[in-house]
Amino acid sequence: MSQITTYVDMTTTNGQREEETDNDATEIEFSTDHIDQAFSDFPVEKPYSVAIKEYPVTEERKPYVPKAGDVLRDAGTARATIAATNEKPNGTTENNWARDHAHQTIIVQHCDYFDRDHDGIIWPQDTYIGFRNFGWGLILSIYATFLINAFLSYPTSPSILPDPFFRIYLQNIHKDKHGSDSMSYDNEGRFRPQNFEDFFAKYDQEGKGGLTWRDFMRAWKGQAFVFDFFGWSATFFEWLATYLLLWPEDGVMRKEDVRGIFDGSIFYKKAEEHKQKQVMAKQAKNRKSRSHIN
Repeated sequence: MSQITTYVDMTTTNGQREEETDNDATEIEFSTDHIDQAFSDFPVEKPYSVAIKEYPVTEERKPYVPKAGDVLRDAGTARATIAATNEKPNGTTENNWARDHAHQTIIVQHCDYFDRDHDGIIWPQDTYIGFRNFGWGLILSIYATFLINAFLSYPTSPSILPDPFFRIYLQNIHKDKHGSDSMSYDNEGRFRPQNFEDFFAKYDQEGKGGLTWRDFMRAWKGQAFVFDFFGWSATFFEWLATYLLLWPEDGVMRKEDVRGIFDGSIFYKKAEEHKQKQVMAKQAKNRKSRSHIN
């Protein structure tokens, strides 16, 4: 026969904890057999289970479970201004990014690069120039600009009427949040560390610190909401753009680089890298021209 443990609810009166009377007490009973089963499954030595063999999908996609020594605190609490992970609990500290952008939510930081004059409005030409500064071609940049400004402008409009210039208003950018993604942004544009960590814990199969395109396709299927056609499409194109921007030599989109996508810090880095490549290419061309003259 299983052992039964009983807890009696406690109340607080004038700052003092006192046990309720027998008539008002709320008793919570549970069998220790459940606890024994939880200990036998994942995670080990935790009073709960996140994966059970009866439902293989829970074993295939295990979420992030904090371990002793992890520096990320309160992973379930969304951060307004920093994209915190276990590797970067204070967000992006390089070049004082987190401090300099403490007046913006994470989703606004994500868009900051494309707001070239920092007036809180992204025009289609801002989007286009931003992509061109990554080194993207003419056709690809036009196509990406069309997808972004055509589909994301209206939800952010301060009017009930569509913006005739397809501008995106950052004050309302949180309204562009969609489903079927990693759910790392909440509905107000904050960053959810737990969801971000869950995403990589579930779909980074070999623990390589990032996702291949094949991993993403599993994630795309695993995160999909039923009948969420817009969310499916938006998520696919967002991650395609992420892969094209990062263009990893080994095919792995690193977790830290993806985190930089969420808070927008990597956009400036990639634009600067392309600029330096242009300068180096120009210098090499000039040296080659001088050598021919000599």
